Amino acid sequence: MLVVGASGGIGRPLAAALAERGSRLAVAGRDGTRPDGLDVGETATFRFDLADAAAAPRLVAAASDALGGLDGVVCCAGAVAFGPLDETPVDVLHELVAVDLVGPLLLARAAIPIFPAGGFILNVSGVIAELPTAGLVPYSAAKGGVSAGFRALAREVRPRGISVIDARPPHTESGLAGRALHGVPPRMRAGLDPSIVADRLVRAIEDDERDLPANAFTP
Repeated sequence: MLVVGASGGIGRPLAAALAERGSRLAVAGRDGTRPDGLDVGETATFRFDLADAAAAPRLVAAASDALGGLDGVVCCAGAVAFGPLDETPVDVLHELVAVDLVGPLLLARAAIPIFPAGGFILNVSGVIAELPTAGLVPYSAAKGGVSAGFRALAREVRPRGISVIDARPPHTESGLAGRALHGVPPRMRAGLDPSIVADRLVRAIEDDERDLPANAFTP
């Protein structure tokens, strides 16, 4: 199984939980190093940038080679920016679309042809896909688009025995807001613990769920 964004707030506990259940993992992130505190044995690690349109096929092929095959891809990487649309730099807008919309779709496009029946793809789009928000227009657009795309993809590949899960957890204390590409995050109520979200995602994979709206994460 390949986990993209394994060094992030959700990706780290998710990768750890999958490894504890015996999954053989490859992990990928921008720095190409194993996340601190993640003890998953002989895990292959790769450098990967979702914004690089040519990188997804290389990553999928390398992960498949390292694991002797690939039957699952989890994408929980992303980017965010805050502020009015007319104050958002054009390059930031393009990067958000590349990372949050195009990147996950390219990852799925690369993985689907090599999946066996029973393979799966899980992408974390987030509650913003259900609740587009002022001050987060590009982020809302990108996440809403990728959520719609993955739900359509689920219907497209179901006849091939491949599952696609679009996960839209509520606001989570993942640390993403502190790494914003632009702007300052507004005051927000405390979000979910990332480990709670990670455990729910693992259950969805194990139970072959097809959709995880925000209310599916309610304790």
